[in-house]
Amino acid sequence: MNSRSSNLFRFFFVCVDLLALNIVYFVLVLSTNKVQTGAEHQYMVLFIVANMVWLLASYSTALYLDNASLDLDLFARRTMKTMILFIVVMICFIFLYHFAYSRIFVMISFAAFCTILLAARGGLIARAFYRQKKNKSIRKVVIVGYNTVAKKLAYNFTEKDGRLSVEGYFEDPRHIHELSDRPIIGDIDECINYAINNRISEIYSTISPETNSSIYDMAQTAEKSLIRFKFVPDLKLYVNRDTHLEYLDELPILSLRPEPLEDLSNSIRKRVFDIVFSLVVIVFVLSWLTPLLAILIKLSSPGPVFFRQWRSGKDNKPFRVIKFRSLAVNQDAHTKQVTRGDSRITPVGKFLRKTNLDELPQFFNVLAGAMSVVGPRPHMLQHTETYSKILGQYMIRHFVKPGVTGWAQVNGFRGEIKREDQLRKRIEHDIWYLEHWSSWLDIRIILLTGYVTIKGDKNAF
Repeated sequence: MNSRSSNLFRFFFVCVDLLALNIVYFVLVLSTNKVQTGAEHQYMVLFIVANMVWLLASYSTALYLDNASLDLDLFARRTMKTMILFIVVMICFIFLYHFAYSRIFVMISFAAFCTILLAARGGLIARAFYRQKKNKSIRKVVIVGYNTVAKKLAYNFTEKDGRLSVEGYFEDPRHIHELSDRPIIGDIDECINYAINNRISEIYSTISPETNSSIYDMAQTAEKSLIRFKFVPDLKLYVNRDTHLEYLDELPILSLRPEPLEDLSNSIRKRVFDIVFSLVVIVFVLSWLTPLLAILIKLSSPGPVFFRQWRSGKDNKPFRVIKFRSLAVNQDAHTKQVTRGDSRITPVGKFLRKTNLDELPQFFNVLAGAMSVVGPRPHMLQHTETYSKILGQYMIRHFVKPGVTGWAQVNGFRGEIKREDQLRKRIEHDIWYLEHWSSWLDIRIILLTGYVTIKGDKNAF
């Protein structure tokens, strides 16, 4: 699907989805007798909010962005995620708005909207399946070379593209030291004749022309016979590890890892979510919880209510994190990490740390832009300097903003670090998050944080 048709696809479904939502609400308002006289204003507010929430939910899940239109399965999954997020946010709005909307109206509107969405998606998938089945023709391919890349290529063709049939490999018998998963048809020089005589559609070469000069001649001969010849380079020849390939126009760029948040639309989506989520916490939680905790903290031990400390932020730029004070005032607060049974922890502080309530003021850091709701936990400046000398990959975690909670934390890697393997596991999870970020992953981590807090975390002390 080219860029123009992809944009038309997105525009079409944006219009269809919003039209469906508005038709559902309009028809229900006209047909149901549950809308009280004089309550039209409240239902108009619900109507406007529903449109805004759907657009925000679809943006946060990238429903109409990226390449969802190229993958129907991905598009279906994102539709379900968007619908779930839409319903959850709308229920929260109805609860907070304190207007007694008709339960029948709300339930029918959700059900009708879901039904129309599923019908529209089902029609798209059925049409695509019909076209694929109608135009389906098995294409036979062969692979030049028998190596790790060739085996991965054959596996992907078999598992992900039912229109391709891998007939086998062409390789010098002297280079084969194992039983192959598919037939070794012959030597490399025999490939072209076999392809011509057996109606092979495509030839994939995993052997670099620099190592075998005859590959270029094979490619030219194949194209003269209307057989497509394609090269599959082994990128590990350049970097001996997993790599990520992207393009700047037609210029290929090889990087050590994917970074979804380097994409502008993703970074904007995450920032919008951070602002909205932090404002909700500040307005609806911290506004009344802060005075209560302030009194308890003051009664527990002398000193300020809040604790501020310099931490390492994105690109290793220091920022001052803010927390509810959980320790007695001491000279080691900015250099010594808290340990299990630490005598500096106050009675109220023990409760705050166990329930993660001491972290809540960090949503002001999120609102200011120094932190994100989800990301690697920020470490003290001294610890950053120490840990970076222990573990070479440590600084990679600073490619993204630190978070109030993170993937490492919900997987049990939080708290005191005593051994190198504890540090390594934490950094591995931080880097995994950096490489696999999505809005849905952030929501999942937030939900897991709540679950772990309620369940209890043995590393929270």
